[in-house]
Amino acid sequence: MKRREFITLLGGAAAWPGVAHAAPPGRSVTIGVIAPLSHPAVEGLRKGFRELGYIEGRDLRLEYRWAEGDAEQYVSVAQELVRFGVDAIVTWGTPAAIGARQATTKLPIVMAAAGDPLAAQLVSSLARPGGNVTGFSSLATELEMKRLQLLKEIRPDLQRLGVLSNPTNPAVQIASRALHEAARSRGVTIQTAELRGNDFDNAFRELRQARPDAVLVLADAILHSHAADIVAFMSVQRLIAMYANREFVQVGGLLSYGTNYHELFRKAAGYIDRIVNGANPGDLPVQQADRFELAINLKTAKELGLELSANVLALADEVIE
Repeated sequence: MKRREFITLLGGAAAWPGVAHAAPPGRSVTIGVIAPLSHPAVEGLRKGFRELGYIEGRDLRLEYRWAEGDAEQYVSVAQELVRFGVDAIVTWGTPAAIGARQATTKLPIVMAAAGDPLAAQLVSSLARPGGNVTGFSSLATELEMKRLQLLKEIRPDLQRLGVLSNPTNPAVQIASRALHEAARSRGVTIQTAELRGNDFDNAFRELRQARPDAVLVLADAILHSHAADIVAFMSVQRLIAMYANREFVQVGGLLSYGTNYHELFRKAAGYIDRIVNGANPGDLPVQQADRFELAINLKTAKELGLELSANVLALADEVIE
């Protein structure tokens, strides 16, 4: 099924750079990549560089650093990349971008995806970010409210919403505040279960005790990395759950609506290309994500005894039957 437009690009997004410069003549560039974990979305960066004419091993070297779920690691791995001598750093997630900026105010930093870089004070403005940080916003705050809207359409009698979140992620904190306001206006009470460290047992216990009508799993790379465990819990508890990434649906989750991170990483290569060829990162506007995916697992819906409306199905990019 083809997706219809479900969210409007929130203004100011610059066009995909499109012009292939390749590495500056006579030298290779080394780019550091910082992310919570190794993930297929990061391959979008390599694709973007290939499209721009870069060849790894000849004029491009990528140095990867994973935080492995430990938010305190971001600063140290960024400092390691600075010492290594990278020409620029690409980050995934707000904590990674904050850690990289704490490590350096000189090296260019391109956010492949950050929830709300303005609210997180990573940039001074979206149009002219200033400093050494620019890149792409995944619109996390806006998307959480769209996910709530979808859940209300699926479950019109929704009154108690369970929310699984990682409170150590600043982007999650920002999105959570906006979500609470949106829920109140719809007569929905939020009951939050927070992941602290990797203590999923306690977070799951809080969700069981809350007895919610439905659950929203907030966008977060650590939660993303435990998709199978989270989906298994929702299945055993027979909970209607909405996720931020299609990988949850592919392992049995009911539905997801979120940013295409592979595409954002591909576009991040374009910004890196412009920067290594002389552009000032502070002059490059922060672009907002404009590709979103709704995935639905009809098998899971059937197991839950849930019949999805034609309106919801018509929005889907991917339907697993």
